[in-house]
Amino acid sequence: MALFIVALSFAYFSKALAGTYMKSSITQIERRFDLSSSLTGLIDGGFEMGNLLFLAVVSHFGAKLHRPRLIAVGCFVMAVGSFLTGLPHFFMGRYKYDTVIQGFQNESVSIAACLDPMVQIDVPDIQIEDSSSHMWIYVFLGNALRGIGETPVTPLGISYIDDFAKAENSPFYIACLQTITLLGPMFGFLLGSYCAKLFVDIGYVDLDSVTISPKDARWVGAWWMGFLVSSAILFIAGIPFWFLPRSLPKQGGDEDKLPPSPETLDGTENALNSNNNNNQNVKLSDIAKGFLPSLRRLLGTPTYFLLLCASLLKFNSFIGLLTFKAKYMEQQFGQSASRANFLIGVLNLPVVAVGIFLGGLLMKRYKLSVVSGAQLSFVTSFMAYLLVLLQFGTKCDNIPVAGLTVLYNGTPNVSYRGDMLFSECNSECSCSAQEWDPVCSENGITYISPCMAGCLSSSGYGKNTVFHNCSCVSSHFPGEGNMSVSLGQCPRSKDCSRSFTSYMAVSVLSSFINSLGATPGYMVIIRCISPELKSLALGIQTLVVRTLGGIPAPVYFGALIDSTCLKWAVKKCGGRGACRLYHSDMYRIIFLGLITCLSGSSYFFMIAVIILLRRQFRKPEAVKEMQRPEIELQIPSGPTEEQPDTPKIEKPPHTPKVQVRVVVELEEGEETHRTERLPQDGRLLPANNDAGEEQQPRSDTETAVEFTEAPSEGAEVETEGQKTEREVKVGEDKVCEEINGQVEREESDPNTEDSNVMEKCSSHSKETDGPQS
Repeated sequence: MALFIVALSFAYFSKALAGTYMKSSITQIERRFDLSSSLTGLIDGGFEMGNLLFLAVVSHFGAKLHRPRLIAVGCFVMAVGSFLTGLPHFFMGRYKYDTVIQGFQNESVSIAACLDPMVQIDVPDIQIEDSSSHMWIYVFLGNALRGIGETPVTPLGISYIDDFAKAENSPFYIACLQTITLLGPMFGFLLGSYCAKLFVDIGYVDLDSVTISPKDARWVGAWWMGFLVSSAILFIAGIPFWFLPRSLPKQGGDEDKLPPSPETLDGTENALNSNNNNNQNVKLSDIAKGFLPSLRRLLGTPTYFLLLCASLLKFNSFIGLLTFKAKYMEQQFGQSASRANFLIGVLNLPVVAVGIFLGGLLMKRYKLSVVSGAQLSFVTSFMAYLLVLLQFGTKCDNIPVAGLTVLYNGTPNVSYRGDMLFSECNSECSCSAQEWDPVCSENGITYISPCMAGCLSSSGYGKNTVFHNCSCVSSHFPGEGNMSVSLGQCPRSKDCSRSFTSYMAVSVLSSFINSLGATPGYMVIIRCISPELKSLALGIQTLVVRTLGGIPAPVYFGALIDSTCLKWAVKKCGGRGACRLYHSDMYRIIFLGLITCLSGSSYFFMIAVIILLRRQFRKPEAVKEMQRPEIELQIPSGPTEEQPDTPKIEKPPHTPKVQVRVVVELEEGEETHRTERLPQDGRLLPANNDAGEEQQPRSDTETAVEFTEAPSEGAEVETEGQKTEREVKVGEDKVCEEINGQVEREESDPNTEDSNVMEKCSSHSKETDGPQS
């Protein structure tokens, strides 16, 4: 079992690493294949599509097959999927980006950008029709294949642990799995940060000839490298499962006994054979007859349905944030993709792990009820929501780009029209509006190309190229320094750096507070429904949120982000490529606004859930007492002294009882029995009389027995809420034994009245057996 736990933990770590690396590479894939954000969102949703396609089939049939080997196959399929995702890099040729610089090594060539049209880097040997073409389909298929391979890992791994581990050890093992799983996203984002720093064609081109930096909108990191690394890790993770047995000895001393299957719960061999035969003849219609009523009952539970709606909205918000958070940090604050992934991996994810752990600790430490857990989840989530609202104020202004965000004279004016890119200063330069080779002037304005800046000459080479005699700089800003521009966009202001620091502080704090309510919120879903519907409830929740959240959320988030684009790249075939520049203010409003709208809408459902839970659990004890009939025996104190060890039986309130007094008399050497009913008002009503006539009791010792109404069919007969009828009789016998012992100690006194008590106890036992049966 220990080997299986270690292997499964590594598999969990590997699949989490591969999944988060895909999230961290969204920007790189978008630029490399010249895709829009909505299309990259569709590629990201391919994992959920493949996973949901086979989840039900694998979960149903996998339990009947060799589970460890199925998990191994799943890991191998995930490895193939990750490898397929990175494979297009080797068939697409070298990455080409638009530039007027011809990357000459150690040679300075003067370039008259204003007179000549744009010249691209000369790429010998391999020429491709379009960098995007249809190669992105392989990325989509690889991601979907990784989703298919992930299906057997979680359900079969958890069920294997639950079957062969001690009942008290299973929660500990599962907690270890979840803890190690949290390390996967952290290392996934760190791997994405490292690969984003490396140029996409590292090892194939001279890096000194690369004229763009990681902060440039055209930069593409070595996105393919991380997929190959994750593929190798997933392959290694699947090897140990291939050598694990199909079943293990049950922990806890029953080494030779396998855990009972659903067919052997009655413990008899005949039942085993009967149930196996019935199991073989189960039809799909019979399964549907049981499934549909359970599903109808589950969705008909108002608390669960409202929780499902709230979870769906929150999950949509979370998926959109996780997918495009790094891109938002790039576009809003001018951070490189490498730095954005690094900060997410070392700041946001660790505090989320700590918050989830502390949330579970709070549930255990204070033994929170269902209502308290729902309230804690709501309060923490709402506090994090208020902090997200503060992020609207942490912003950076648009980069001043001539013709896009400002006019050529520096006046702010956002324009989505291409004709605004031209001015009198560059009207004679034959520039193309489709270019994107930004240069920065000393006045802080960025021009989309040296041609648009009206530059007539250049000096230096590679990254150090400087363009001179730029007419647009001199005409609109005369006397403000030289008329030269350098490669790259102008840097952000210092105020933007301070805003980014504030943004990260608020982001980390909100992530921590929000994660505190994750565990209580999960427990509410489990406890608000009937135990027999628990598995179905969790399965339906997973199916709904991943189908309606995991697949569409990246697509519509990406489509709304695309609507804020100011400058699109143009493919070789003339189609629209990746976005080069976004409207920062609109990006912030749409991205954060969509997140807050989705999260804010979920709180209406959460408030309704808390109200329903309060009503549902307002008087749980009263409901339990009404549903729990009991039997009680009372032996009132008379001349017989109360023994210190005599068990005391308390009378539960609000239980209808019939009081019967059994009187044992000795008259002329004969033993006479009489049963008398004791009503509520205390009057005696004779129930039967063995002598046929009414007699006065001559014994000072009487036994009063209380009988409750007969329990309904299937109801559990209990005493004191926990004891059965047999236990009641055993307790009664103990009382009699103690009385008999007292009689034996007083045998020397022939006149003692206690000598008759032993006979009375015996008679009393016979009489009480009759009414109870």
